[in-house]
Amino acid sequence: MPQLSSYFSSPIIPSTILILLCIPTLFYLAPHILPPPPSPPISFPDELQDLSLFRRATAVDDSHSHTPSFNNKPKKHLGATNKKPKIAFLFLTNSDLHFSPLWEIFFTQDKSSSNLYNIYVHADPTVVPNVKIPGGVFTQDRFISAKKTHRGTATLIAAERRLLAIALLDDPSNQFFTLVSQYCIPLYSFKFIYDTLFEVNSHQLAELRHIKYKSYIEILSKDPYILDRYNARGKNVMVPEVPFEKFRMGSQFFTLTRRHAVVVVGDRQLWKKFRLDCLRPSSCYPEEHYFPTLLSMEDLQGCTSYTLTHVNWTDSVNGHPHTYYPNEVSPDLIYELRRSNFTNPYMFARKFSPDCLEPLMNMAKEVIFRD
Repeated sequence: MPQLSSYFSSPIIPSTILILLCIPTLFYLAPHILPPPPSPPISFPDELQDLSLFRRATAVDDSHSHTPSFNNKPKKHLGATNKKPKIAFLFLTNSDLHFSPLWEIFFTQDKSSSNLYNIYVHADPTVVPNVKIPGGVFTQDRFISAKKTHRGTATLIAAERRLLAIALLDDPSNQFFTLVSQYCIPLYSFKFIYDTLFEVNSHQLAELRHIKYKSYIEILSKDPYILDRYNARGKNVMVPEVPFEKFRMGSQFFTLTRRHAVVVVGDRQLWKKFRLDCLRPSSCYPEEHYFPTLLSMEDLQGCTSYTLTHVNWTDSVNGHPHTYYPNEVSPDLIYELRRSNFTNPYMFARKFSPDCLEPLMNMAKEVIFRD
């Protein structure tokens, strides 16, 4: 017994027990304390597959052959008989399409608009997005072949380029390409947005060949964080392709003209730099830098330098903008979100929590879609 008593009195035993008790706690706390593991890079096979897609998209647009390849089946394009240009809506999501009922009203409220838009959805392949209205506008053939995306990485750029390329190939009538997310909502009717983008008057649609339309994309050259963002991959890593004085920041969400969509999917030089991993992920938002930088270098005069999507950054958290909740949703909020300091009002807005659907639907026809 003395030997047993002396055994438990050894300082090693309590320490060992304490360590064993702490191990589960460490496993629980580690994900909350340690930085997240780096996201896997874009694989070489994925890169080659995308490159093949992008080459076909640019080649088809250059040759004007417009061979359809949306779902690898022959398709008669409405553009062959419908001379009116279309808006391609590009949905980028990694969860349910929370506001699909609201978008359903947006697209179908005016029956005459049915041939004036196309829908394309890039959904993270690890999730199966819930579409609340089966058989509506979000049919299965609108979901493109997608790859996994990671926040703060070039996978988001790749996904957006993929959407643009598919839309370019799918229909030659697609002339504007509007990127939205599952947390975006429209602020006006489809007719109002279409008429505004294409400068429609009461008599006829403006001829595309007579008007050089501009892309609506935010392009910022002066921001207190721009140097930090530029050096996120390491000092001087971006040169010579992207010198600091040509680096730009902006919003992820845009409305591009067809010619700028072709520029984006045809780019190889800037992509080599922006696809590199970041040393400081907290300063790295590639999708907010790549598109503004590329288009400002290629055709700044062809861009408005502002976006049509309203985002509230007044109380952002960890790089996320303000999220609107049901108690904030009201007609006054919609009217406020529309207001802009630019030539055009805001036509879309984010970021809304999924439980905002009901109050938004309650005022959809009387407020949101009553221009």
